[in-house]
Amino acid sequence: MQLYDYFRSSAAFRLRIALNLKGLGYESIAVNLVANEQRDAGYLKLNPLGLVPALATPEGELLTQSVAILEWLEEEYPEPPLLPADALGRARVRAMVQTIACDIHPLNNLRVQRYLMDTLEVSEEAKLAWYHHWIALGFAALEQQVAGDRYCHGDSPTLADACLLPQMFNARRFQQDLEPYPRLRAIAAHLEQLPAFAAASPEAVAPA
Repeated sequence: MQLYDYFRSSAAFRLRIALNLKGLGYESIAVNLVANEQRDAGYLKLNPLGLVPALATPEGELLTQSVAILEWLEEEYPEPPLLPADALGRARVRAMVQTIACDIHPLNNLRVQRYLMDTLEVSEEAKLAWYHHWIALGFAALEQQVAGDRYCHGDSPTLADACLLPQMFNARRFQQDLEPYPRLRAIAAHLEQLPAFAAASPEAVAPA
């Protein structure tokens, strides 16, 4: 498999975690978002969305959208499972995934930040206030949704954990106050010690 990747992309970070948890090897192909390589004609021909991540399967099919790819990995490579065995548990994990991937992340990603700064000409302070507002709303909900202090659900990693840690990394990067979220902080601290999560971190995969 080939992962079209950017080291600080939280959506790509999710996939790196899931691939590591499932013990799947892959080739990382860097797409530098800051340098706008995602808008290059060659990449747009491959992936018209102009986003990362994208995953080329061993059969040569290109998959896009990180949550869809996470679900594909779970179906194609079911061991170890990253969704609970029971339907209610799966629904709860998917709700946490969507809280992050649909409600928090899209409002704060690089495209939105650039639009705020370049088109709406907001200040750096206003941009950070926007970022902090949406993170706080999402994290307040997640703090109530998570079911433990080591994992988001159950006693092993799930897709929710693969999404939570990258969002926590981004929140710290943008100086979010995380004191109101002790459960999220405890889970993140535990996940950061696990090899599959540590090896996927931006620090571990950053270009030399």
